[in-house]
Amino acid sequence: MWQEKNNKLYASFDFKNFTEAFAFMADVAVQVERLDHHPEWRNVWNKVDITLCTHSAGNIITQKDHDLAAVIDNVFTKYR
Repeated sequence: MWQEKNNKLYASFDFKNFTEAFAFMADVAVQVERLDHHPEWRNVWNKVDITLCTHSAGNIITQKDHDLAAVIDNVFTKYR
């Protein structure tokens, strides 16, 4: 699901509707605060696009990004 593009991890998630997409983002937000590692994301109606990189490491992919991607994937299982 996650792809490397331009030194970033990228994934796109589709949902039934805007409400479900927004609920997913809220669930992810709780986890990213706990990890203190925040995604770049975009939401349009039922789609959420997420990009991960570690800004403090020079905008490259680090283990923090892979860890966060795994957490996001775990949250997404609730919506399948």
